[in-house]
Amino acid sequence: MKVRQIIERYESFCPQELSMEGDISGLQLGHLDQDVSRVMITLDVREATVAEAIDKQIDLIIVKHAPIFRPLKNLVSTPQNDILLNLVKHGIAVYVSHTNIDVVEGGLNDWFCDLLGINEVTYLSQTHEGHGIGRIGRIQKQSFERLALTVKDVFGLDAVRLVRYNQDNPIVDRVAICGGSGQGFYQDAIAKGAQVLITGDIYYHTGQDMLTNGLLAIDPGHYIEELFSKKLYDLFEIWKTEDEWDVSFFVSQSSTNPFSHL
Repeated sequence: MKVRQIIERYESFCPQELSMEGDISGLQLGHLDQDVSRVMITLDVREATVAEAIDKQIDLIIVKHAPIFRPLKNLVSTPQNDILLNLVKHGIAVYVSHTNIDVVEGGLNDWFCDLLGINEVTYLSQTHEGHGIGRIGRIQKQSFERLALTVKDVFGLDAVRLVRYNQDNPIVDRVAICGGSGQGFYQDAIAKGAQVLITGDIYYHTGQDMLTNGLLAIDPGHYIEELFSKKLYDLFEIWKTEDEWDVSFFVSQSSTNPFSHL
């Protein structure tokens, strides 16, 4: 089987054209006509991911976060460049699906909503005609802290950050969520009547601005996007059966989360 066949099947579900403007998606390393028999799915490509891929004799990595995100000045051996050099050395292709999997209907943000019981869902901010980034919808009425504990439990986290003043714990039922770093969409959440925004990487001053404008927030970190790997594995297993592919799929077992809490 060829790389292009796997990509074509994936993009029939999640087209590159749904990526946000300026985003990076598509094949970053390798060749479309490269033979594939073993595929690994992961959130990030870091040194541990590459070592795992080499050990498992992987031919293609499907990843959410592009390993080449900024222009390269050289490919001289350094700890960072060796991630790419080792992929090339071992003939491992890399395909990136970033914001298109966030935007597509039935993609990552919808999977988050399913896990958290968010219903009556629509997109948070339009990116294309009929499509948008993030999601907003209804949950069963509950306290803000109860929702935060649910987020912590569902994603198996050791902690969540709460954006609130004075231990506020109101009853909420309209919630917005955006995987990754979605603080830039907080004004869209306010405009659509959200009481709470769930997203990662919230800055100090942005948190203050949210509260001034009446929006609470829960920051579970960026790494909840690892759900990408598990859900894509399930999809590829379905497509593998339907199309009778002779390919093995794996979810990376390497943690690439740089943060933990004491």
